[in-house]
Amino acid sequence: MNEIIPLRNYAHLGDAVWEVFVREYVIFKTSNAKMMHKLSTDRVNATFQKNMLEYISDNLTDEEQELARRGRNLSIPIGRKSIQHDYRLATAFEVLIGYWYLENKERLSEIFEIIKQTEFFI
Repeated sequence: MNEIIPLRNYAHLGDAVWEVFVREYVIFKTSNAKMMHKLSTDRVNATFQKNMLEYISDNLTDEEQELARRGRNLSIPIGRKSIQHDYRLATAFEVLIGYWYLENKERLSEIFEIIKQTEFFI
């Protein structure tokens, strides 16, 4: 894409793309509504997303690491410092997901395949 998209917009989109990815995963695991909700909420939260960023960090290019760094440094409206660290890293993860979704869907698919192999995701 030729237009410049603010990082916050990538994060906004990345949040939605991540949730759809998780929900698609969940519907193949169970048809129980309570279990689908639990599996989804266990994976669509700041701590899990922070863990996924840490897990994929060795697979990121220099450009992707810079994008994540910039996403991590976005100001966020979270008060408590203990939670703020997780939210910052989760925002960086969402920035990457949103960026890949718009700019490089093949790379997004590669990363999703890596994530599907984690012990956290199975």
